[in-house]
This record gives sequence, C-alpha cells and structure tokens, in this order.
Amino acid sequence: MTKILQRNLYREVADRIGELIEHGELSPGERISEKQLCDRFGVSRTPLREALKVLATEGLIELLPNRGARVVQLTFKKVKDTYDLMAALEGLSGELACEYISDAEISAIRKLHDTMLEHYRNRDLLPYFKVNRQIHESILAAANNDVLQETYSNLNQRVKRVRYSKKMTERYWSQAVKDHENMMAALEKRDGALLGQILRDHLCNKIEVATLAGVINPDYDKSIANG
Repeated sequence: MTKILQRNLYREVADRIGELIEHGELSPGERISEKQLCDRFGVSRTPLREALKVLATEGLIELLPNRGARVVQLTFKKVKDTYDLMAALEGLSGELACEYISDAEISAIRKLHDTMLEHYRNRDLLPYFKVNRQIHESILAAANNDVLQETYSNLNQRVKRVRYSKKMTERYWSQAVKDHENMMAALEKRDGALLGQILRDHLCNKIEVATLAGVINPDYDKSIANG
C-alpha cells in the first residue's frame, strides 16, 4: 500500500483504516497496532490517533482507556437496528428520486445495472459489489436531499463490511439481483411508492449474509447480556 502524502492526513488515514476493516484485514474485536499502521502508511502517531478518534465517532472502532483501540464487534441487534433505519432512508430516497430524477440520470443508472448483471453472470463478486454500490448511491443522489444523503452515508459506513461481505449464498445473490431488476423497472416508470417499498425490503436478507460471513454473531449478543 502506498504511503500517504495528502494534506488532510488524519482523514486519509481514517479512510485507509476503514478500508482494512471493510475488506476484513482488520477483524471484529481485533486490537489495533499503532506501530504497524504507522509503518504501513508512513505516518506518525499523531495523525493516526486523530484518525482513530474519527473512526470511533463513525462506529467502526472503540477506544479503550489507556489500552489503545480495537475494531468494533458488531452485535446482531446493532446491525438490525441500523438496517431498520437505513431501510426507511432508502425507501424515502426512492420516492424522492422518482420525483426529481432526469432521463439522463435514469439512463446512467440503467448502464450501471446492465454492468452489474454482467458481473453477476460472470460471478465476479467484488466488481459486482462496486457497481451495486454505485447504483444505490446514484439513487440517493437523485433524491436531491443533502441531509438524507449525509445521514445515510454515516450509517452505511458503520455496516459497510456487512453489506458488502465476500461470503454470500447463491440464493441470496439471486434474490438481490431480482430486487435490482424490480428497482430498475420501478425507477424507469417513476413509480416512487413501488421503488420505495422495494428498497425498504431489499435490506431484509442482509442479516443472513452477515451471519454467514462471521461479521456478526447472534451468540455475541447473548454473551453481552449474560455479562
């Protein structure tokens, strides 16, 4: 990985650490080695610690008093609660997008959709995820609501490693593609009520994927409850 030379150093460091968490290089519950990350990114401890503070506010890590930091272990309840809120925001974004979206924006999303289908047919999971994310981001942008987009982005950052897990059942993947086909049809008809409902329902199966990937563990909630 290349060293970081940008002006907003702590933000760039935070983004890089977030990528390590998202891609599974830093696992849930893992202690963070400041020395290793400083060596890896070619930065001092000051911007690294500022980055860790940022990631703590974003819910990706937790700071331990006098003991450094570790990657947050997502609980089943926390993920479900986050998804419930994100589903409501996605639904609203679909309704607003159908009200404001232009023909050119729909055409651009259609091209993304067709590219995503090609990745699905080839079973290219990571490129599929990348385009999938661009589709959702494009619908959010078309909603023309900055506060909605900012709030959604903050929530998505917390559970991104769940949404784009490398482990996914064939049944779930097939259903996700069908959902996107229905999304595209509703968007092209500018049927905001239908698109909003499809987007809300689209997150329902994410808990299954997260559990299979080991990113969340329902038993971890029980261990917390039992102390």
